[in-house]
Amino acid sequence: MKLYHGTNIEFSQIDFSKSKSGKDFGLGFYLTPVKEIAHRQAERKYEQFETGDIIVQEYEFDEKNVENLSVLRFDSYTLEWARFVLLNRKNRTKIQQHHYDIVIGPIADDAIGFQIRRLEDGIITEEQFLEEIKYHTVTMQYLFCSGKSLLTLHRL
Repeated sequence: MKLYHGTNIEFSQIDFSKSKSGKDFGLGFYLTPVKEIAHRQAERKYEQFETGDIIVQEYEFDEKNVENLSVLRFDSYTLEWARFVLLNRKNRTKIQQHHYDIVIGPIADDAIGFQIRRLEDGIITEEQFLEEIKYHTVTMQYLFCSGKSLLTLHRL
């Protein structure tokens, strides 16, 4: 399966120390199967840092070679997914909040992030949260967060 990573700086080695805390699934290397989303991420990074270029890196993910890895997968927006995202977004440290090698699940874009904040603040109930997000288009993201997980990726 092809996955894409948007960046503003070309690199050949994945460096987990560059990972930012407070992301949806925690610390690690994020990719998406949607090239346009990776391109938008590269544009955002380029605009944010005003350096480099708009770069979309392409990788091949060997999905069949994950039997020795700990993989967490969310196929849709669920309460469990939202709780996992909240756990990781609240973490502002460089200490991973989970033990998974790979996490796969929906991206919490601005609209979904807004609903997550409303749920967290007690403005809406869990049932209302699920109602608010049920028609939202799911776009997946893949987080690789261990050295072992990187062995399943090959840069194209």
